[in-house]
This record gives sequence, structure tokens and C-alpha cells, in this order.
Amino acid sequence: MKTSIIALAACLAASPAVAQDQAPADTNTARPNDIIVTATPTTQQATAAIDRTPGGVEVVSDTAFKNTPVQHIKDILGYVPGVITQPRMGDDARVSVRGSGLSRAYGARGISLLLDGVPMNTADGLVDFFEVDPSAYRYVEVFRGGNALRYGANALGGAINLVTPTGRDASPLDARLDVGSFGYVKGQASTGGVSGALDYFATVSAQRIDGYRDHSDGDAIRGNMNVGYRISPNVETRFYLTGASTNQRIPGEVSKAQALGNPRAANPAWVDQDQQRNVDSVRISNKTTVRLDQTVLEFGAFYNWRHVDHPIYQYLDYTVDDYGGFLRAVDDRIIGGLRNRLIVGVNLHNGTMDTEQFVNLPGAVKGALTQSMADKSKNLSVYAEDSLYVQPNLALIAGVQYLHATRDRRDRISTGSGRQSYDLWSPKVGVLWDVQSDVQFFANVSRSAEVPSYDAGIFSSPTADMKAQRATTYEIGTRGRSGVIGWDVSLYRSEIRNELQCLTLFPWAPCTTINADRTVHQGIEAGLNGDIPLSASGGSLALTAAYTYSDFFFDDDAIYGNNRIPGVPKHYLRAEMLYKHPSGFYAGPNVEWAPGHYFADNANTLTVDPYALLNLKAGFDLGERWSFYVEGRNLADKRYISTVAIAGTAGPTWEIFNPGTGRAVYGGVRFRW
Repeated sequence: MKTSIIALAACLAASPAVAQDQAPADTNTARPNDIIVTATPTTQQATAAIDRTPGGVEVVSDTAFKNTPVQHIKDILGYVPGVITQPRMGDDARVSVRGSGLSRAYGARGISLLLDGVPMNTADGLVDFFEVDPSAYRYVEVFRGGNALRYGANALGGAINLVTPTGRDASPLDARLDVGSFGYVKGQASTGGVSGALDYFATVSAQRIDGYRDHSDGDAIRGNMNVGYRISPNVETRFYLTGASTNQRIPGEVSKAQALGNPRAANPAWVDQDQQRNVDSVRISNKTTVRLDQTVLEFGAFYNWRHVDHPIYQYLDYTVDDYGGFLRAVDDRIIGGLRNRLIVGVNLHNGTMDTEQFVNLPGAVKGALTQSMADKSKNLSVYAEDSLYVQPNLALIAGVQYLHATRDRRDRISTGSGRQSYDLWSPKVGVLWDVQSDVQFFANVSRSAEVPSYDAGIFSSPTADMKAQRATTYEIGTRGRSGVIGWDVSLYRSEIRNELQCLTLFPWAPCTTINADRTVHQGIEAGLNGDIPLSASGGSLALTAAYTYSDFFFDDDAIYGNNRIPGVPKHYLRAEMLYKHPSGFYAGPNVEWAPGHYFADNANTLTVDPYALLNLKAGFDLGERWSFYVEGRNLADKRYISTVAIAGTAGPTWEIFNPGTGRAVYGGVRFRW
């Protein structure tokens, strides 16, 4: 599939980043003046809004994951085509969208992670998933590839927005308790309510796990709350507060033979150093929404603090202080008899990372100081997008984003100080066609840009001239529903220059980032769902499937030629068949299948074996109050590789593999009032 996907031009036909109590109809009529403005859309509003995007997008409702033992973000994103989530241990996982951040053995790159529209990435772009509480959200928005201009995001992998409930759509009490294999215990409770113009929501969860592998135990406490106030039908302001404390031991990568032969064992060197990742964080933000006639303004500010205590091959101790603000205007009116929607916005995201690094003595004890630095990041992005409805069912879109980013390092004990600046333009054009009320075709051409993070070594040899990653993506697709069957299919091709790869040069050391020359990421993302009535029992058969085809390769690279880009299987399928009875009982199997080998290194000398996992879940939903659920995972106890730390050229005994979790059973109970 190395021929280009010839696409019609496209960009976001994005609806406002704010919500109304009803979405405006997609006709050449102006927005009515009696709509109450609210900063947080309902699930239905978010789905209607995101469907105005001419590209791969999806809203995952909490109904898809709340009545399951949600341990990490894979339990939310598992059935989103194009998104591959590879767990490592505890809550940690590598998330890759369209091949973003494939070589990362830790953290994630190339994805903008947001919480209620506010960035969770550090100012230099790195993001971890330790702070994500999968049971806390009303829904999750996924914008794949260059389809996330709605939030001013412009990364190869797009954006993931985690949206918490408000007091206007939350129960006074929602509590759950989950238990399962390998010492897993999690409790969570939330409350919400409304008092006149004021509403509030708060949730807290605590969990503990011994871990499938030795030296992989961890615990976490997380809390989210927001308070909103409707000053008038045209003005709402909402304050958000999030806190998390997570502690996780790291079992470490091992050789392929060890991962498959003794998957529960940890790497002895990691155990000797008691390698861990312990994170405390607090996030505060405000978002205010104002409607002025046919224009809606949204503006706000945020502050993120995070302290990381991280003994690994050396002992890292660093504090992140990030702050920023945003302003967005959405004007939706009739111009010359045609509906026109104009979105303009500006985002500011600055921060400082203050780091000290020590020798890690046995038992996670700080030794001599080896590095000390203050890293400052500044990011200013300005974007605009216009959607002109030349017909009531046909929109032509054009947009652009400008990013100015600086990275400034002050090395306090060595000669690694330096400053780099980036100025990047990313245009977008496209079309969205509503063939009929429930069938759409779309296409887009978009540019994306990714600035290297500090852990890429941008001020140390040999990466002093680290370039920004640039990509041009072509995409076509369709989504819709016919009867009981729904679909969502996208075909894309990203032609990338200077792809950022973080390669493991030594199994015991962190990866080193390089710029590859030219690479290509192309593929197919296909989602299918259906709810087939069964007249005999009065029940139904729910079918869900997500297929991802990832065809990633170097393009005449000076070192690797046309080799495959390692890290993910070429074919990946998640599928589920669930019987649902009117009484609330449901049960059925699901599978995770990665047929065919894929590579662990750029040289294509070391492979990862194919695997298939059989899972089974069942439950009883007793209406508005009680829910019971149980899930068996990897019931055949298949030994497989979950994720790999990518190398340039790997030897057969290199310790770069993380084994997948063996047979496990989880269950829980949920009560709502």
C-alpha cells in the first residue's frame, strides 16, 4: 500500500469548542438566540459536534467503559481504530496514534492530551498516563492525526480530550469497588449536584496492585472536581481542580527469551536499583464561555504543578511548573446567503522543568549529583479555520496554524546550556459532504509539526541540531449508519520529514533521539458496530470491532533503506460479540489479535511474535442503581510481548521487551443514587 492515498482537500469542519444546550442544525441558518451557553457539552452534543470534522474522530461514551474494571487508558481506547495502546506495568502504557511516538519506551510523544480542554502535556510536549483516572470521565474525545485544530493541537497523533461530568449530568452518588488478579483493588466515588445557577462535581479514587511481574507493585490516589456558575444564559464560568499521587515500581525490560520464558520475572538490575516512578501533581484551571449575538467566546487559564521522584539508571528528581491560557472565538452566521463558521484562537503554554540527577545507589538511594538544569519552554500558537457551506450538506474548509516555540536550557554544573527556537506554519484544507442525514464522506490534507522535547537531548552531542518533525497527511473516509450497523473508516498517508525517533542504544540506558530522514506512515482505520435484535428472547446481539492497518516504512533512508518502522503490528484487531438480555444481563467474548511478526529495531533484525488473546466478560445492570460485572482476560494464558523499546540495531539477547499480562480475572460492583 505504498501508493499515495489521493485525497480531496480537507481540514476540520469543527464546531465550536464550546457547547450549547442544543447543537445548531447544519443548514444555512444562523444560530438561534435563545440557546443557553455551557462550557461542557453533553455526550450527545459532543458527538454531534465532532461529526462535523472531516477526518478520523470519535467520542467514547462512559457507557462503553464504566461497567468494566477500568485499570488504565487502554480500557477506554481499546475499540478506537487507529489507536494502539501497549501496557507496560501498572497504569503505564504507550499510546500511539497513526504511528506517533512509536520508538518511545517511556512517556508519549506526538499526542496532545487534554483534560476538559486544558493541556496535560508538559510545556515541552512530553506526556505520561499515570495521572489519568479511567473511571472519572463522562466521555473521551479522540481526534486522530491532523484533525485536532479545534483545540489548536497540531501533532502527528492528534489529540485525546478527557471530559469530566458536571453537576448537571452527575448522580448525587456514584460508587464502585473493583478487585482482581495480582492484588488489584480499586475504589471510586463521585458526587454532583445543582443549586440554582451553581453546579458542582467531585470524584476520588484509590487503587493498589501487586502487579503481574515481580517489582511492579504500585498505588495511586486521584481526584477531580469542577464548579460551574451560570452568570446569565449567555455567560458561564467553570473552575477545575485535579490532584494525583501515584507510586509505581518498574520491573524493567528483559530479553525476548526471558519475556516469553519467564514473563513474571523482573530485570535483576532494575530490582537492585529499586527503579520507580513516583508522581505528585496538582492542576488548576478556569474556563469561561460568553455568547455575543452569533459569536461565542471561550477563554481561560491554567496552572499545572508536578513533582517526579524517579530512581532509574540514575536518580531523577524534578519539578514541573507549567502555566498558560487560551482564547477562542467561534462565529457562525449567514454571509451572502451561505452559512459560514469561522474559528480563530490563540494558545499560550509556558513552563519550567527544574531537574537534578544523582547516581542511583542500590536500593534507590541518591548518590553524588551528576546533573542539574533548568529547562524553560515557551509555546505560542495562533490558528484560524473557516467552514463555508456552499450547500446545506457540503462544507469547504480552509485553516492554518502558526507555532512559535522556544527551548532554553540553563545547565548549572556543566556546558550543556543552549537555546533553540522554532517557527512553524501548518495549513489545512478540506471538504465534508453529508450524503444523507446519517452518512458522511470526508477528506483532508493537513500539515503537522512536532518540536523535540528536552529528553530528546536537544542540547547534547550528537543531537545539537535536532530538527522539528514535519508531516503532510492525506486522508479520505466515511462514517455513518444503515439500519442497525454503524461504521467509521479512514484511509490516510503521512509523508514525514525528520521523524523523531528515540532509539535504545544500550539496554540499561534511556533512549537517544535522532531525526530520521524521510518516512511514510499510511494505513486504514476501520470501526464497526451494530445492535442486532433477537426476537426470540427480546434481547440483542451487540457487535463491536476496530481494525487498524499500519504500513510504516523508511523512504530511501541512508542507513535503513526502505525497512519497516518497528514498534507496532501491521494488522491489529479488537472485536467483541455481546449478548444483551432485557433483564440487564449481558455476556460475551472478545478478542485481541495481532497476526504476523513485526520488528523491534530499525535494522529489521529482531522480530516480535504474533499473538491472539481471548477474553470474556459478563454482567448484570439492574437499572438505575446496581451493576455487577466480571471480566476474564487472556484466558488462554498466552505468552506474548506487549511493548518493545525500539533500537537501531538490536542483538538477539538485548533487554528491550516487556511481556504482556497473563491470565487474569477482574470483577466489580457499582452503585448509583
